[in-house]
Amino acid sequence: MNLDFKKLFPHAIAILLFIIASLIYFSPVLQGKKIFQSDIAQYTGMAKEQNDYRKATGEEPYWTNSAFGGMPTYQLGANYPHNYVKKVDRLIRFLPRPADYLFLYFIGFYALLLVLKIDYKYAILGSLAFGLSTYLVIILGVGHNAKAHAIGYFPLVLAGILLTFQRKYLYGFLLTAFAMALEIGANHFQMTYYLMLLVLVMGAVYLVDFYKKKELPHFFKSVGILAAAVVLSIAANASNILATQEYVKWSTRGQSELTINEDGSPKEATSGLSKDYITHYSYGISESLNLFASRLFGGGSLEGLDESSETYQYLVQQGVPRAQAKEFVADAPTYWGDQPGVEAPAYVGAVVIFLFILALFLIKSPLKWWLSLGVVLSLLLSWGKNFMPLTDFMIDYFPLYSKFRAVSSIQVILELCIPILAILGLYELIKGKESAENKLKALKLASATTLGIIIVLFLFKGSFDFQGIRDASYRQQFGQIGLPELMDFIVIDRKSMYNQDLLRSFLLVAISIGALWLSLKGKLKETFLIAVFAGLIVFDLGSVDKRYVNKEDFVQARVMEKPFQQSPIDTEILKNKGYYRVFDPAVGLNGARTSYFHKSIGGYHAAKPRRMEELFYHQIAKNNVGVLNMLNVKYIIQRNEQGQAYPATNPFANGNAWFVDSLEVVSSADEEIKALTDLDGKTKAVINRNDAPEAVWSKSFEKDSTAVINLTSYQPNQLKYESSSEKDQFAVFSDMHYPHGWNAYIDGNKVPHYRVDYVLRAMEIPAGKHEIEFKFEPTVVKKGSLITLGSSLVFLILLAGGLYLEWKKKGKLPAADE
Repeated sequence: MNLDFKKLFPHAIAILLFIIASLIYFSPVLQGKKIFQSDIAQYTGMAKEQNDYRKATGEEPYWTNSAFGGMPTYQLGANYPHNYVKKVDRLIRFLPRPADYLFLYFIGFYALLLVLKIDYKYAILGSLAFGLSTYLVIILGVGHNAKAHAIGYFPLVLAGILLTFQRKYLYGFLLTAFAMALEIGANHFQMTYYLMLLVLVMGAVYLVDFYKKKELPHFFKSVGILAAAVVLSIAANASNILATQEYVKWSTRGQSELTINEDGSPKEATSGLSKDYITHYSYGISESLNLFASRLFGGGSLEGLDESSETYQYLVQQGVPRAQAKEFVADAPTYWGDQPGVEAPAYVGAVVIFLFILALFLIKSPLKWWLSLGVVLSLLLSWGKNFMPLTDFMIDYFPLYSKFRAVSSIQVILELCIPILAILGLYELIKGKESAENKLKALKLASATTLGIIIVLFLFKGSFDFQGIRDASYRQQFGQIGLPELMDFIVIDRKSMYNQDLLRSFLLVAISIGALWLSLKGKLKETFLIAVFAGLIVFDLGSVDKRYVNKEDFVQARVMEKPFQQSPIDTEILKNKGYYRVFDPAVGLNGARTSYFHKSIGGYHAAKPRRMEELFYHQIAKNNVGVLNMLNVKYIIQRNEQGQAYPATNPFANGNAWFVDSLEVVSSADEEIKALTDLDGKTKAVINRNDAPEAVWSKSFEKDSTAVINLTSYQPNQLKYESSSEKDQFAVFSDMHYPHGWNAYIDGNKVPHYRVDYVLRAMEIPAGKHEIEFKFEPTVVKKGSLITLGSSLVFLILLAGGLYLEWKKKGKLPAADE
């Protein structure tokens, strides 16, 4: 027992260190504060109705009407029965947010390096290098929590795969199944997809290696075990996966039925997102140097300059008050890279990059090849539109690649691979079996390569013009306010930042080289060497991180819990207790503030309902008020001549439901959306003959002036109406038609309903008095929950059985490092 405790003690110290480091970096959480994350504020607006309903009833609605006219909550934090993966995940992420994600970065990477048989001290060092990588911290600052969550489990998944290839089949299977279940449960499929690409590279390298070693049976046995583990992990997340798969086809990530654009021009045929949208955020080829020196391309879109900057001095000389000049340079447009805008550079660290280059000269195992190939693939794909041959190939031929946008974010793979190989290189240099001569040679080659890159960048900086893609508009703006030369001084500061950060990287690399040289000469003990590199890495990455995410980003908890404050406009609208929608033309389709207080036709989501987005740009954006009427938009936020907003009541809104006199039958989505241009939605509905049986769209309905239909009860997932008519009628409802889960009932009997007017629900109602009910009863949740429960039981049985067999085999339960 004492022996086991001694083995576990260093790991306990490491975990404690990671907890302390996470809390120190995000120290305001200890005061009860929360980081202001813009995306999370928007999410809070989107999820307000479902959260309120859950709190009031204890039930999960799975549908919200507060955004985009109505949508499933599958991607808005829905809770599913038997989701034990989420419960385990919450145990792991026990720290206050966002310290929990930083801790997850650390602990996962630590476990991976232990599996790679790296000493715990070096594993701690590597964890700091990975967790403090600038991009990984930046995404916490803006609220990309799901992305950070998924990245945090990357190392643990790789650890399980490597254990399997190390012939530790049982532990490899269990860890892979466990980690992959957590990875999928993080619910950021784009990041998981990128991890899959890296795993494919790894598999290809190991296939070649095992073929050369004549160990293909072991390779295929490992692949079979890993495939079984992945299947089990998928089953453990069945509810979320099945629901997401169902929704994505209905969202902007699915294939559109339209063949025309808003202006009537032919639309690019695609099974996913358009290439322009996918590659909108493409990393510049030369901009990739930011990985090594953070502000070579100006840092973030709004980078802080100080009073010593040329821009500040120019503003003061032009008579701009010092306070105003200081405020401007605090967010100066210094970025001049190829992207439309960036929060901060994707900086991996000069010290880490140097160690990575060192590893390329030292490591000879297959690890070097799949890690370095992962870096290259990640970098090439992040260039997007700047390297279209590869990008076109991936979009056109690689399954699901076209479903994801912002290709620059694939750099998360190199941000994982580089620190792994960097620490392996450092470990090999200090603890490896290579001769001292070879180690010194590798150090010299790595030093010459790294310092050579810096010198070349200094010497050839004249080849850059330091001009950004938005500079022309900036010059125009500055000229209009009487500061035509301001942009010239910003360019001077860009050049200064370029020089300063190259010098900074040069000094950090030089110190690293000196420390390693002293260590190889026996003049610096290993413990001190690790301390030196820990200090260098923390200083290098931490000081850059703090420029973009620091204590100033934290606010009182109530600000994030209630990110939107009720305005007089909201108060006035909310006097109407009915069920209706609100539209703010100034916001358009994007923004969840309206959704926080009202039912909105807009919202904030990376995968919007596709038909609502198409309806918006084809009709609403062209001021088709008739479409707003059919969506029951009762209030439109307007601005008076003084720019003050006020709620304009729309007296022509169609209401929650109404009877139409006739149907206009069309044969395609193009005809359907164009027919809305001049449609009198109160008397006629447009129906696509492909969406309903002929018995419905060929029928005529007699006008009944006495017919009425009214909403009597509202819940997000259940709406009740009462109708009265002397003749059969055709009713249109102002709610979004979703083809999965919504069921219609008349007097308790299930009846069919159809899509009309491109997005709305409709149904036939017989003469007489009836109760009509719409219920959201998604079978995908029930089906997925049963699969999830079953897979969880299978995992527990396999875990217990495997441990029992190990115990029986060894006569004891295995120690943590066995």
